[in-house]
Amino acid sequence: MQYLHDVWVNWFEGEENGYNVCEFHEWRKYDGIEILDQVPITYVDSKLFQQIENDLTDLPDMLLKKIRNASYLRKNQDRIPIEYATIVTNGQSALAIDTMGYQIPIRKSRLIPRQERLVFEAVKSYKSYQFVLENNNYEKTYHILSLPPKAMIGLTRRERHLKQLLMMVLDQLKQTKNTQEVHYWLTEWMPNEYQSIQKLTSFEAWNKLYTSLVEGWSKQHELICKKMVKGQPFFEQLWELEQNMRNKHKYKRIL
Repeated sequence: MQYLHDVWVNWFEGEENGYNVCEFHEWRKYDGIEILDQVPITYVDSKLFQQIENDLTDLPDMLLKKIRNASYLRKNQDRIPIEYATIVTNGQSALAIDTMGYQIPIRKSRLIPRQERLVFEAVKSYKSYQFVLENNNYEKTYHILSLPPKAMIGLTRRERHLKQLLMMVLDQLKQTKNTQEVHYWLTEWMPNEYQSIQKLTSFEAWNKLYTSLVEGWSKQHELICKKMVKGQPFFEQLWELEQNMRNKHKYKRIL
């Protein structure tokens, strides 16, 4: 078993979609970076890698047995064992994972570029994968609260977070089945179509709003998101959190 040492990790917890496990260039100053003293490298096929990266399903039993208690966290002068942690790679991508004692990859982290290259070099000598996806019928299911990767292509970390917030608000709007409210927000988004919007059912209007908002991201998307969260404490809190992060990032750049 090969190991990587002094590994920088920025854990994203409970993320089933790989696009929410941010690449190194999107790490923020206020993220909680940890250093793992030692982590085993596990060479898996691309299908298994994609499942681990984009889902929260059980890891293969044999993989768990192989990596058990093989990782250590460095804290001050202490080496603290981690029950199930490893760096999985298919030779083109790499991902650090920690199950936190369970069987699923609860915490995930990208690697810094230099250490990612070391992982790729380490598996070059392997003639075959150590683990492959046994369930060939596996297929990821996406929905409004878990958008497909194509809906997030080209977006920054902040934009992805705001888009997910907008989808949460839209999902709540759908549950209300309030025709007037749905008409109002669709008109806010498409003011020139007011007359035709009034003829739509709640379901038709919501679908039209969703299909137009789920594509891409722009200042108009951000504006309607800001309007829709207003007056809803939980969503407002998420909005303010992202704005505060943005301001901190700007402050950091000025310094």
